Amino acid sequence: TQLICSPSNLNMNLYATKKTAAEGMLDIALFLANITHMKTVIEQGAGYRYYAAVLTLISFSLALQIVAGVLIIIIARRDISEEANQKRLDSLNNTTTILIFLIFVTNIFISVFGMERTGLFARMHF
Repeated sequence: TQLICSPSNLNMNLYATKKTAAEGMLDIALFLANITHMKTVIEQGAGYRYYAAVLTLISFSLALQIVAGVLIIIIARRDISEEANQKRLDSLNNTTTILIFLIFVTNIFISVFGMERTGLFARMHF
């Protein structure tokens, strides 16, 4: 027996809700990682070379993640199978995608500026 996905046996609302929930869980994981990174930078103190830059970037990323999280909750609570919601949900989904891209780019900069030489490699000069 072969399973064929057709509009009749695919619940688009359930699919969209699962996709949105997974996106939200990834956002929470990154949020917690950024909180941990922020704590580490604060513990290193203002003597850290890129202290202000990294704290600013992490704060910006966290703010974007909060906005994206709120949008994800709004999207998850709406029924995509209702035609009246589809245009608004598409717009909210596009906005969330742009925010997540900005979060991604911000976190690349956080990683670049946030690299601190520690342990064995701190003593080696490349």
